[in-house]
Amino acid sequence: MINFIDYVIQSNKTIVEALNAINKNKHKIVFVLENNKLIGSITDGDVRRAILKKISLEENVASIMKKDFTKLLYNAPNHLVRNAFKDYLKIIPLVNDNDELVDFADAYSNHKLPLMKPKLDGNELAYITDCIKTSWISSQGPYVNKFEQDFSLLHSNYHAISASSGTSGLHLALAALGIGEGDEVIVPDVTFAATINAVLFVKATPVLCEIDSRTWCIDTNEVKKLINKNTKAIIPVHLYGQVCDMDNLIELAGDHDLFVVEDCAESLGSKWKGQLTGTFGDVSVFSFFGNKTITTGEGGMVLFKNKHFADKARVLRDHGMDKSRRYWHNEIGFNYRLTNIQAAIGVAQLERLPEIIKKKLEIANWYKNELKESLLIEKFPHESHDALHSHWLYTVQLSEKVDRDLVLDELLKSGVEARPVFYPLHQMPPYNQFNTSNNLGISNKFSKCSISLPSFEALTIYEIEYISHEFVNILKKLYEK
Repeated sequence: MINFIDYVIQSNKTIVEALNAINKNKHKIVFVLENNKLIGSITDGDVRRAILKKISLEENVASIMKKDFTKLLYNAPNHLVRNAFKDYLKIIPLVNDNDELVDFADAYSNHKLPLMKPKLDGNELAYITDCIKTSWISSQGPYVNKFEQDFSLLHSNYHAISASSGTSGLHLALAALGIGEGDEVIVPDVTFAATINAVLFVKATPVLCEIDSRTWCIDTNEVKKLINKNTKAIIPVHLYGQVCDMDNLIELAGDHDLFVVEDCAESLGSKWKGQLTGTFGDVSVFSFFGNKTITTGEGGMVLFKNKHFADKARVLRDHGMDKSRRYWHNEIGFNYRLTNIQAAIGVAQLERLPEIIKKKLEIANWYKNELKESLLIEKFPHESHDALHSHWLYTVQLSEKVDRDLVLDELLKSGVEARPVFYPLHQMPPYNQFNTSNNLGISNKFSKCSISLPSFEALTIYEIEYISHEFVNILKKLYEK
């Protein structure tokens, strides 16, 4: 946040006092106030020029301040604020109708377009208030049951079990299936670490698999090569909202009697041939972290096709406590429960899921239209007639000649928070021992060259235009010479 004290000076102060204030802030500028009204600005350059003109530093600031400077109304639309930033102008004072200073827009923090942020303008507050009024705030309460029931109804009546996170949900799923030491589980090389960590939690052996060059999801042809007598399960990850080739994966799993555990942390609302992800495998796991398609702050959901495994998971989730004999534990379990308050947020978010997905698809289409002319974007999200990509994060792969990290830095300077995609698991110290194929070039290239752009639901067409304009211009400036 901006510290007002470091950025303002009263009109009765001297140039040397202005210089002291300028030296305290990173933008090297102060704004002059008179009776709380904004009347001028002074930069370090103005002070240097005054010194060259032999103006005494004890002179009043009015002698060198600029009266013609950029300022905006505090309620100016965000896209207008961002468009006002220039290479030489990274902070803009915001005033009310009386010209009184009320805030600053900072290109590096304030008015930055984040990668993701939740939209909580439905029934979230009403349901949370209900939890507090009724004192049902812990892991028991009506909203936990309703969230599970609503999620189950949406997903072909699979048995739904809420969890404290997507990661705990993955662990719970594998433990309930009985996967453990001596078993091998095939996971894609590009995914968030939670996927492989859950395999290690149950002491099974993860086997890293190459991704498909089009979808960036697990390559079913490569999966075939990795199956052996120890293979127990496959975890397809629907990366960034894209959908794996579920027909081939399910057929492959059936031929070899393998479990399929769908990692749907990023694919809520995605479909394969009209069927929602999470309803193909034996188990599926969703995440409701703050940046996911819907959120409960932290939280997850596990869907089981088989009631036997679901019942086992419920016991394991609640410390392994016998359902018919309180405080009696037949096995070691976990505390992976979701609270009633978190579930209340989830219920409200789930009510809005159709409009969230509709907006995600609209954002993806806006990006596609704005970025399609760039020669340095090598691949856009793959579009298949068989899949509905929910575009959790809109991600593109750049040319190999582009320094992806430099582009990210330049975007941030323009007020746009983008991010790199996941590192391949085989490159990181805890996991490189599980690379058995040594054929992971697609994973390496995708990770090195790809960028995820802001994708939150509240984005407007004007903001997409701004992001795209900055992105394309940065690429041109750096590489199209």
